[in-house]
Amino acid sequence: MRTFLLLTLSLISLTARSQQQSSGWSNKSRLLPDKLRLLPVGLTLWHTNNPCIPVLEGDTYYWKHATMVRAEVSDLELVEAGSFIWYDSTGWHPNMRYNPAEFAATFVCPQGKLQRGQTYTYPKNWRYGKQAYGGDALWYVIAKDRSGKRYKGYGLIETEGKPNAN
Repeated sequence: MRTFLLLTLSLISLTARSQQQSSGWSNKSRLLPDKLRLLPVGLTLWHTNNPCIPVLEGDTYYWKHATMVRAEVSDLELVEAGSFIWYDSTGWHPNMRYNPAEFAATFVCPQGKLQRGQTYTYPKNWRYGKQAYGGDALWYVIAKDRSGKRYKGYGLIETEGKPNAN
């Protein structure tokens, strides 16, 4: 019985550790997911409307917002972009992930090359669903300069759970 109990506890510990690592957010005492920590900020990323209130159209709720990004430090080349979502007490969960080609098409940014001072926009970065529920998304961009130095930009979008919430 003692051996069984030890094996069970070991398995639970390994499972919890594995889930924590796969979330991309291993240090719950820090706000940012692992891939964003320690990178210098070199891009500005923001959303409008923020907070975003759901609109019911037919039987579907839409959270209508746009996402913008701008390189601040120099001309940069996209490495990856995406988002983490927070919808319950367990914290950040990986969500969207864009490679350079997907980012180029979505943000109208030719070849994923961000020119310093130029704003690139994802005009219909809408969330939608049959249920209205609140949650937050942390959108990010990781890009590099000509020397290979990586920079981040990130912005939080608050999507509310009630229409006309104030």
